[in-house]
Amino acid sequence: MKVPTPATLVAICLLMIAGLLVAGCTTTEQAPETTTLTVFTAASLTGAFTDIGKAYEAQNENVKVDFVFDGSQTLRTQIEQGANADIFVSASTKHMKALQDGGFMENSTVTPFLGNSLALIVPVENQAGIAGVADLNKPGVKLVIGTKDVPFGDYTRQMLDKMAADPAYGQAYKDAVMKNVVSEETAVSSVVPKLALGEADAAIVYKSDVSKDDLTKVTRFDIPAEYNVVATYPLGILAESASKTEAASFIAFVRGPDGSAILTEYGFDPISG
Repeated sequence: MKVPTPATLVAICLLMIAGLLVAGCTTTEQAPETTTLTVFTAASLTGAFTDIGKAYEAQNENVKVDFVFDGSQTLRTQIEQGANADIFVSASTKHMKALQDGGFMENSTVTPFLGNSLALIVPVENQAGIAGVADLNKPGVKLVIGTKDVPFGDYTRQMLDKMAADPAYGQAYKDAVMKNVVSEETAVSSVVPKLALGEADAAIVYKSDVSKDDLTKVTRFDIPAEYNVVATYPLGILAESASKTEAASFIAFVRGPDGSAILTEYGFDPISG
């Protein structure tokens, strides 16, 4: 039997090492990189979009969705000042249009996807004895509304303008209601706590702002359709987004069956694509 020479043994060892290296290269796969989507979202969508984000991440393990919730006008200002975001979800077409006109949006992606309307809420104790919007002008009523720059505050003023134009209420009604305003909020998320703590007798919010849990703290009254204002929510992709494909996928999920079901559960009215 021929004994291998040292040179032969070295060659065999090198071949074995090379084989192992090749095998290692062919069996080891790099994990796909995680994409983070930053979604600037109107505060009135906090509960619904938090749930949508979790549902989307469960189906897309390589995508993380980070939300920034605030008033639409605040989010718009942050974007105009250079904040990085992939998607803007507004509670007002006005603020979305301003960003579109300023070149901040990928305009072809902007679309209305949701409807909402106003509601009157009072603490469950209802010590002021409020039974509807007709009682908001009573002396001593402490009312909370949104600032004129936030969508729900703007819509509240539009509602009062409609009532002022109706002889059944008139301008005197609107003036008395505005005198009863004790606080103007920049986000609807801070309104229900004020009522729950007894700091106010009533508030005008979106109907979707009253969750099942909130019904233990507040009572909701519908606002007559002839005075109510239907809010249209648009969403779209920012022009500077580095993840437009993933952003488009998230928007499709929001507007699809899963996202629409969550939005409906929260009291919104999805607009079909």
